[in-house]
Amino acid sequence: MRNLVALAAIVLLVSACGGPPGGTLPGPTAPAHALSPALPEPAPIQAGQAPLPGAYAQGVDVLHYDLELGLSDTAAWIEGRALIRAVVDEPPGGMLSLDFTGLAVTGVTLDGSPIRHTQDPGHVRVTLPPGTSPGDTVEVEISYRGTPDDGLDIQRTVHGEPAAFADNWPNRARFWFPSVDHPSDKATVSFTVHAPTAWDVVANGRLTEPPSPTAPDALGAPGHRRTWRWDQGVPLPTYLMVVGATRFVRRTQGVGACGQAPASPREDGCVEVSYWAFPPDTASAARSFRRSIEAVDYFTGLVGPYPYEKLANVQSATRFGGMENATAIFYDQHSLARGRDMESTVVHEIAHQWFGDSVTPADWHHLWLSEGFATYFTAVLYQHHEGEEVFRRIMDDDRQQIVASASSRRPVVDSTYTDLFDLLNTNSYQKGGWVLHMLRGVVGDDAFFRGIRRYYRERMNGTARTTDLQAVMEAEAGVDAEPASGPDLDTFFRQWLYQPGFPVLRGAWTWDPDRGEAVVTVTQEQPTDWPTFHFDLEVELATPAGPVRATFPVRSRSETFAVPLPQSPTGLILDPDGWLLMEVVLP
Repeated sequence: MRNLVALAAIVLLVSACGGPPGGTLPGPTAPAHALSPALPEPAPIQAGQAPLPGAYAQGVDVLHYDLELGLSDTAAWIEGRALIRAVVDEPPGGMLSLDFTGLAVTGVTLDGSPIRHTQDPGHVRVTLPPGTSPGDTVEVEISYRGTPDDGLDIQRTVHGEPAAFADNWPNRARFWFPSVDHPSDKATVSFTVHAPTAWDVVANGRLTEPPSPTAPDALGAPGHRRTWRWDQGVPLPTYLMVVGATRFVRRTQGVGACGQAPASPREDGCVEVSYWAFPPDTASAARSFRRSIEAVDYFTGLVGPYPYEKLANVQSATRFGGMENATAIFYDQHSLARGRDMESTVVHEIAHQWFGDSVTPADWHHLWLSEGFATYFTAVLYQHHEGEEVFRRIMDDDRQQIVASASSRRPVVDSTYTDLFDLLNTNSYQKGGWVLHMLRGVVGDDAFFRGIRRYYRERMNGTARTTDLQAVMEAEAGVDAEPASGPDLDTFFRQWLYQPGFPVLRGAWTWDPDRGEAVVTVTQEQPTDWPTFHFDLEVELATPAGPVRATFPVRSRSETFAVPLPQSPTGLILDPDGWLLMEVVLP
């Protein structure tokens, strides 16, 4: 094996026609006439399409991506080179298939020697030599150029400055570098980025050396680019592998979690926290990012070590309000430019560094393990720092969104979605958060947070499915339960995550003066194609002497139970402490 070293500097030359250079990458002394017209690029494909079942059971495990990228401030095309180190297990048809689209491949080598390849609109396929055996490690180097159709956004910022920003979720990395573009295949990554001198470049991981000038360009002009080298030594899914390049103001906010060492992979065990903002927006960024260190400290103490070397909050061209790219979180440039306070979004994206980034859903359809966790742990941070009233308000706002959403007609874990962008809905976010809240109520605080820490510890820097969380929570809930009396988490997970909806409850009571009892009736009135939910329901009866509470099991569409009282009640509240996701129908 070898590393990608001493490659010629990638220099992007813009001719009068604005086209990229042809042939091999031009060296420092290549004459101007060496340039040729652009190569044809494959037709674009639609982004965000779910793969066919089994498409990624292809016997390839990428270990490392070494990516080199040339950027220009006067053109929308790029030139790149990717060295991919992978273990090959039972390669289908003697081919190594990588996701790649929209850019022209200019050369491919395997272990340093030219190799045959084919390219179609969605893939580049490399012919493996005879004798390649399962378990062999290969290095494929692919050179390419062109204008990305998606994934790497090359445009002007909200302030008119040229810029380039990666934006990969769910499977758009393939639009700017060849990869196994699926969350189950995590790998380490390094970046060598040649960018205009006036730009700064941020990427995942740590900066391995100060940015350096490039060689003179092919026309003999003085070097007008700098080379940035970033290295991420913790494995990531491709949707989190990003670069961002433009004019930035960078501010170091400090270090977090130093008293909780080892809190990160850094030698000192701390987490460097910074933000990168466009020059006119530094005041807005400082306001939105003010709670970053506090969030790092809190989640490190609550969940476990921060998994990476740094945390950079970056103003960017992402299509999302925030995108949790590991160590380099991207935020919507327009919101920060308008002065919007994005504090809750910032906390949400920082929570993702543990859940989604380090513990990654093994498949997109388990997205709630990322978005639901980030949603709920944002609320948990506010519960800790701002108090119970703020927390209850957040949870109630989320509940109202779930009740009003058409997505509630479908399960949270739903593999029938074909457009992965449709997964960005209230099921993955708000309902996923509410499932965690209800789980906390069922097993209790101690078992819940103990289970969360164990789940993170066991899955850190790996992947998970919903069944993995269930197994951990069943084990931890059993620790605190009497033999054979623990909560039925199989029913819990099945009804809340694999079936649609939520209970729609109507509560009523009558007074029996002869028995001194209030007779409470609770009915479930949700649609018939939604399940009959099983849960324990606490009710509060108002009486002249004060409120009286009782808890009873609900296992059918209609339940009746009696509560002894000294006198007739005057009112009824279902679930007074807000532990159950439900809609209440007034009598």
